Amino acid sequence: MGVPQSRASKQRKRMRRAHYKAETPTLTLCQRCKAPKRPHAVCPNCGYYKGRQVMAEEKA
Repeated sequence: MGVPQSRASKQRKRMRRAHYKAETPTLTLCQRCKAPKRPHAVCPNCGYYKGRQVMAEEKA
């Protein structure tokens, strides 16, 4: 079984963990209402996906 020969320093540990960052989500504009939305997802504003209405529009 692999056992570390010596303790990993704080710097080495932090360098290894430097790649685990939260990324901003990718957003595209809805073709119908131009609201920002996630790609390949139903628009939360108008309820359209690929030119078809798949969710009913909410009246505020």
